Amino acid sequence: MLRVLAAGGGRHARSVAADRRARVLPEVPRGAVELRQSLQALGPTYVKLGQLLSTRADLLPEGYQRELAKLQTQVPPFPTDDVVATIEAELGQTISSAFFSFQREPLAAASIGQVHAATLHDGTSVVIKVRRPDVARLVEEDLQLVDRVAHLVSRLGGSARRRIDPEGISHEFSRVLRRECDYLAEAAVADELRAEFTRSALPVSIPNVHHQLTTSGVLTMDRAEGFRIDDLSGLIAAGLHLPTVAETFANAFMSMVFTFGVFHGDPHPGNIFVHSSGDFTLIDFGKHGRIDPEIRSSLGLVVAGLVTNDAEALVTALEGLDVTDDIKDRAGLTNEMGVLLDLYRERPIGEIPIGEVLGDVVGVARRHRLRLPPDLLLLTTTVVMCEGVARQLDPNFVLQPVVTRWAISLFGTDLSRQPLPEPEEPSGEPPANL
Repeated sequence: MLRVLAAGGGRHARSVAADRRARVLPEVPRGAVELRQSLQALGPTYVKLGQLLSTRADLLPEGYQRELAKLQTQVPPFPTDDVVATIEAELGQTISSAFFSFQREPLAAASIGQVHAATLHDGTSVVIKVRRPDVARLVEEDLQLVDRVAHLVSRLGGSARRRIDPEGISHEFSRVLRRECDYLAEAAVADELRAEFTRSALPVSIPNVHHQLTTSGVLTMDRAEGFRIDDLSGLIAAGLHLPTVAETFANAFMSMVFTFGVFHGDPHPGNIFVHSSGDFTLIDFGKHGRIDPEIRSSLGLVVAGLVTNDAEALVTALEGLDVTDDIKDRAGLTNEMGVLLDLYRERPIGEIPIGEVLGDVVGVARRHRLRLPPDLLLLTTTVVMCEGVARQLDPNFVLQPVVTRWAISLFGTDLSRQPLPEPEEPSGEPPANL
């Protein structure tokens, strides 16, 4: 595999570099297709790496991101006989003992595992998430190789190496992927978020985990009901107001970030269900992030710096985000942040695309060799996903007022030297305990 990486890695790097310099790119660059095919051929670890890279606008041109995003869905299932064998080995009982019925055709397949529908003996409809055979061992072997390659690349000279931060990406990727391979960790996060949403006033539920039928390689949860959040015709037929659905979803996501400190790291439409009542159900917590109180405070300051167009405050906020390297050129960083904020200065506050801006801030931070906390990097990609999902429901939706309201509710108006403007009151309100 190392020979495969060595042979193809240089070619792919040259293609990406050339396409980044190109003034006009085709809709589907040839280099992007070749990169996706190489990652698929290398196995599940590299499929996951491609999925991560598909969200990194600071590293890849848009055409590459679109092509690598196909790795989210283009994963063939593994044989059902292997699924049954894995379930029985993990649970220590036959499939018929554990479940009244089991659907052999998978509901979904991914690089780490796949999902099957089943029914418990008491009639409860459940889904079973089953890890691919031997994938945990293969992932560990591959991650060691990825770490070696990242270390070698980090020793090379040049501005590209400084901008990309290969070892930082390797560590971030390894941590996230190990989380996804451990279904006990996913079950624990589901339990934690269920408890948090139960205490809040938000209309969000998390399916119950059946712990007696759950191991590190098998996860059994109640089956989620409702419309997928991107089923617009279904939502309208149910009498739901799409802008209100968008606002409520955004509030639910921001509650995880600003009050719970643990957030869903993959809020794509297939993981979000809406009931005819307007309530939500969230599923699939293999990819998740944590924001501790200190980071949340600094994140509030980042929001303040963005909203008030204060580059100096934004740089100060970055210093509070536990960067592992001191800021070497504070004046240069402040100037570049000022240039970035100028791009949005003329827009009304309610029209600032917060996901896009956060991604740009991360890009500037990387160019100045700042290593931001890995879960904060995950948060920037999930914020972009969150805003994208909401805009499918309401093309006029902007996430920034929601983010600002949550920041104000948690930290007050003293987020910076300048008071934050009061945003308009949305249809969905933060939890009453804030």
